[in-house]
Amino acid sequence: MRALRVALAQVNPTVGDLSGNAALIKDYYSRAADAGADVVVFPELAITGYPPEDLLLKPSFVRQNFEIMRDLAKTLKNPAAVIGFVAHDEAGRLYNAAAVVAGGRVRGVYHKEELPNYGVFDEKRYFAEGTGLPLFVIRGVQIGVTVCEDAWIGDGPVQGVARNGAEVVLNINASPYHRDKSFERQILFRQRARDNKVFFFYVQTVGGQDELVFDGDSLAYAPDGRLLARGAQFEEELVLVDIELPDKTRGIKKGAEVVQISKASARKNPPLPERRARRGMDRVEEVYSALQLGTRDYIRKNGFQSVVIGLSGGIDSSLTAVIAADAIGAENVVGIAMPSEISSSESLEDAKELATNLGIQFDVLAIAGIQRAFMDALADPFAGTKPGLAEENLQARIRGTILMALSNKFGHLVLTTGNKSEMATGYSTLYGDMAGGFAVLKDVPKTLVYELSAWRNSYGLEAIPDRVFTKPPSAELRPGQTDQDELPPYDELDPILHAYVEEERSIREMIALGYDENTVRKVVEMVDRSEYKRRQAPPGVKITARAFGKDRRLPITNRFRQPVEVPERVTGRRRR
Repeated sequence: MRALRVALAQVNPTVGDLSGNAALIKDYYSRAADAGADVVVFPELAITGYPPEDLLLKPSFVRQNFEIMRDLAKTLKNPAAVIGFVAHDEAGRLYNAAAVVAGGRVRGVYHKEELPNYGVFDEKRYFAEGTGLPLFVIRGVQIGVTVCEDAWIGDGPVQGVARNGAEVVLNINASPYHRDKSFERQILFRQRARDNKVFFFYVQTVGGQDELVFDGDSLAYAPDGRLLARGAQFEEELVLVDIELPDKTRGIKKGAEVVQISKASARKNPPLPERRARRGMDRVEEVYSALQLGTRDYIRKNGFQSVVIGLSGGIDSSLTAVIAADAIGAENVVGIAMPSEISSSESLEDAKELATNLGIQFDVLAIAGIQRAFMDALADPFAGTKPGLAEENLQARIRGTILMALSNKFGHLVLTTGNKSEMATGYSTLYGDMAGGFAVLKDVPKTLVYELSAWRNSYGLEAIPDRVFTKPPSAELRPGQTDQDELPPYDELDPILHAYVEEERSIREMIALGYDENTVRKVVEMVDRSEYKRRQAPPGVKITARAFGKDRRLPITNRFRQPVEVPERVTGRRRR
């Protein structure tokens, strides 16, 4: 039998930190070598970080990436390594590439063939499509290398390299997380292994990059579809897997490119320690972990040490504070309550209790005097008008100004607290509660905010006070105000938003599915007219299949409106 030990290095590179990423690769390479690996596999574009976006339009960036790849290869003798980087050809075309390195040099390069150009992906903007499916023979095992999207196409490069003679396929990835994607991958890659009768290895990057989160969760499958190993979710890890293949190799297709790196050897590694079975996260825990990782990496990778949050005593600011404390430590989180004359005493009490439970710094900066000063200054232009939205939003803008002043003075990053339901409908104040550097809950619907908060409270310390869950949600900008004065109840609103934003359902389809016609029309109108607000919102963690931002790019100036014809209702259960 031929034996091969594969090391999957699910690491957390930083976009643009070329030397830092090279050092990270060296570190994990050394660990893999010490563990007796025959080949160590790093994620897609591990040298540059993913996605490098328009850094790829800078010749100096591409050149430095290539130089670092070349210099790094000189230091990697044994074992072999597969490393994602940006390659180029004599015509100046760029490729999303995987270098196969051994013996102190690059032995071959694979160019990604399938370039995603949907959702958050713009790879055709930067890269040319690769051609050619080389085989790399390592310890007598015929190995094919593919990159991310290559494996999502059933008759694509995985099938091609298997037909060329690959017995093992190494697929390197930077695949952004969203809910349920882990399950999709497991089904898909098990099928790739079975269909092509290969050992299939999927290595995934981990970490946060702007609004994207990469979840680790690397996978290894046997040719019969058995799961051999699974990496940690949302953590860096070196995953070691031993496989055995029969002495007789698979036939190599005539004309296939073959790179001989090392022959089969009688050397045997000591057995690997028994791998602890990993408990799969449920859907709520998975989202919470994504929010925590995305928040921590945005803060740390952008050079911040601390954050400041406006604590209203509501569920959104409470969950934001809890995630921040879990991400970077309670000692680095500052909570500010800014009550106005409208604010209830219960809200202040709940904010203080939350801060005490978390152990974060908590200060109260009342805004009533500031608001009066503004109203005095605006007395003449506002004369003869009735109090309304301008006076209400003024409170939110005062709070935003205070938080930004604290940010400037002490270097805190301001975390905004708005959720996806509010972002979708425009139920937020520009330069008020939207003012800040990072929006933790930007892609989290309000109903999921409650689920996440309840999950976190059940997981150890009950940080969020009970009353926060039971009182009606309110912006508290006028006496007796609740969110449902302007919005449908969230358990009605969020499914409609999911259907309209994430599934691109039309008004007609949503009504046919059983949603109330008037509610659907109201929600669609609110979403459509609020694009200008979303364009001015800070980035936030993507956790759904279609987040606001690069996933959904609509013009602000836009007169298209959904058709108004009402179809016959359909039978069956309404989508949830």
